[in-house]
This record gives sequence, C-alpha cells and structure tokens, in this order.
Amino acid sequence: MMEQLSKHVFYPLWDVKDRSQRLAEWKALERQQWWPREDIEALQWQRLQGMIRHAARNSPFYRALLAEYGVEAESIDSPAAFRRIPVTTKQSIRNHLDAFISDASSRASLVTAKTGGSTGVSLNLYFDEPCQERRNAAQLLADRWAGWDLGMKRASVWGNPPVPHGLKQTLRHHLLDRTIYLDTMDLNPESMGAFVERWRREKPGAVFGHAHSIYIFAQYLQDNGIHDLRPHGIVATSMMLLDHERRMIESAFDCRVTNRYGCEEVGLIACECEQHNGMHLNLPHVYVEFLDANDEPVAPGEPGKIVVTDLNNFAMPLIRYRVEDVGVYSERRCECGRGLPILERLEGRVADFLKLPTGGQVSGISLVERTLTKVPGIEQMQLVQETLDNLTINRVKGPEFDAGTDPALLAALREVFDERVRCTIQDVAAIPQEPSGKYRFSICRV
Repeated sequence: MMEQLSKHVFYPLWDVKDRSQRLAEWKALERQQWWPREDIEALQWQRLQGMIRHAARNSPFYRALLAEYGVEAESIDSPAAFRRIPVTTKQSIRNHLDAFISDASSRASLVTAKTGGSTGVSLNLYFDEPCQERRNAAQLLADRWAGWDLGMKRASVWGNPPVPHGLKQTLRHHLLDRTIYLDTMDLNPESMGAFVERWRREKPGAVFGHAHSIYIFAQYLQDNGIHDLRPHGIVATSMMLLDHERRMIESAFDCRVTNRYGCEEVGLIACECEQHNGMHLNLPHVYVEFLDANDEPVAPGEPGKIVVTDLNNFAMPLIRYRVEDVGVYSERRCECGRGLPILERLEGRVADFLKLPTGGQVSGISLVERTLTKVPGIEQMQLVQETLDNLTINRVKGPEFDAGTDPALLAALREVFDERVRCTIQDVAAIPQEPSGKYRFSICRV
C-alpha cells in the first residue's frame, strides 16, 4: 500500500507543493524515447542552439571564448560549425569558475555541488532548480528501465549516506525517497550482515550503488550462502562495471544488472535498457561527441574522448566539456526499438590509461579485468604507475591464491609491458577507497 501511495499520491503532491516540473519532464521523456531517432536529434539540436545562444549572451566565459575564436552563436548550424568552439576542460572551470556562471542567475539561489576530484581536479558546480528537476526526471526514466518504479523502496550501496534533518527532509525520506543504505565507507562483514537483516525486514525492490561496492556486497552474499535477497532491478553506476563483477552480482541476486553512466557535472549521459546490450545516450538532455587526440570526431566503433554539452543547466553552461572518460559510440540500433543511439562501451577514464615506454597507452581498467579473470587467486587489484618504468600492483589474495598466482599475474602483465617496466606486486588487505566511497582500479601519475 505504501508503494502505491508514494507513486500515485505523495510524488504528485510533492511536485505540486514544490511547483516542480520533474514528473512532467519524466512523462515527456517516456514519450520521446520512442520517437524516431531523427526526431530526437532534431529536438536535441534545437536545444543545443538555444544553449549556445544563451551562453553567448549570459556566460562571461563563453562570451569571451566565442569572441576570441570569431564564432557567432547564430552561425552554428551544423556539427562542423559547432566544433569551431574549443573544448572546455576541468582546468578551465577551476581557473575561471565565476566566469562560467550566467549573468542571468543569482548565485545565492543556485544549487551547489562538488566533484570528488578522482582525476586530480576537484570542481565546484552550480545548477538552477529546473536543471535539477530535468536531471531527476531522466533518472526516473532510467530507473524504470532497470526495474525500479516510483514509490518502490530501494537499497542503496553508497558512501556517506544522507541523514534527514528537520520535518521536511524526514517526511521526504519516508514518503518519497524510501531508501535504506549500506555505507560503502564501512564495508565489513558486520555492516553487511546488519544490512542483510534490515533488507529482510524492509524488502527493497531495487539496488542502486557504486558498481564495485555492489560487487563486494554480492561476494559477501555468495560466500555466506545468502540467497533470499531478490530485487526487481539493480543499477550500477559511478564507476566502470567490469564483466566479472556483473556476473557475480547477477548470480548473487538472480537479477540482471543495469549499467549507467553519468557525472556530477552534466547528470545522466547514458544507460542500459532492458536489453542490456550497450547504453542509450540521453539525447534530450546532453549532446555527446567522441573525439581523437586532435579533438576531431572518431569513427563509430573507435574509442574516443567523451565531450559533452549540457542542455539543461542555464545557470552554469558547459559547452563541449571534456569529462575525462573514453568511450566507443555505435551506429547499431537497439532491439528495444527506442530511437536513442548507443554508447557501446566505456573504456575508462583518461587519467586511468597507463603509458608504455614506446609512447603508446593501454586502458588500465581493461588490463585489470583481463588479469583478474585470467589469473585465479586474486580478490581485488589496483595498478599504480608512478613513473614510466615503474608499475605497482596492489593485489588482494583470493581463496584460490597459491604459489603460482603472482608469477601468472606478472606473466600476464608482461604481455603488455616489456622488461623496461619494473612490475612490483604489493600484498594488501584491501584496495583503498576514494573519499566518495568509489574505487579506482588504475592510477597513472606519469
């Protein structure tokens, strides 16, 4: 009964109270996902042009940038013309934060956020309320693809869970959010055991959280023979979902995992649908490019740096913003019938690509997965490249660890790194977390 009341009564009433457009935008997205791709792209282009014109008038940073490069906002009538605008970097935001904020916005009225700085650059961000409502609507749509629905209680595997303060937050927590938390900053047998008992009492219908943290919890369930936690959906986000982690999670919960990709700066970028075969790009809300080292488009099927333009945030426009991730775009059509194109796969963060003495690069995420799945006896692993010729392998022993594990691990790494690179295995009890609760599998400090 509480689930139905939350979906049909509390959610609509809360939107009326807040004068929010969240549910209206969600319903629009529900319709737009089935439009022909050409119609969705036309809507996206219309919104992109509107954002460029707004930024040219109201953002001191983009007003100066467009003037410097001789770009007239009204002249941008094609993707090629749009690429005349230089790419925006994290460092640009950090160095010129005030100039990004729109003259039409009062900073005191804006929502603030801060990125965790996993690539070495932490950012302060500003959003207006309509932007937040549209982003929440996109999340509602993606949640439903995963098997969650409005009102359904959720189990969240997340770091630093929010604690409601005051009557309004408490009411929202119980009537709308309806979430129980497993704090990833304190993952241990005792905390996970307590979470299992709470799960059994409250019976959440879906799981949401950091991909690797859900994996650790799934391992705990498997190791302790716990088979009665059966959600309708699982959403893995905030970090790379590795193939062996997906298999473990799906086995432990007897439920498919939905991989989701987004970031604090622009919100949802892409998400798997019920087909679980690539992630649909969120075209109504973001314009996504895949670029090579010279900031030129790569061909479909080739890895490219992901560059995103936010079509929602008029308070702090971000145009052609490089999110420091690498992904592969596809022209393949999904069998689900949606008109949204496909992000075939993510290949990791730019900062997590390790460097070869020959001048090449290798995806640290892919290398970690390759060795984890190939070499038995490894529970967790992290690669840290301090210099071009020194690679540290933080390795956590697994149940099958034996005298052959480390030699096999080094042999697998030698298939990529030649003898010029000294590979040192460091035995650790666990892989350390970032302050946000996330894990980094590979770190390049070169």
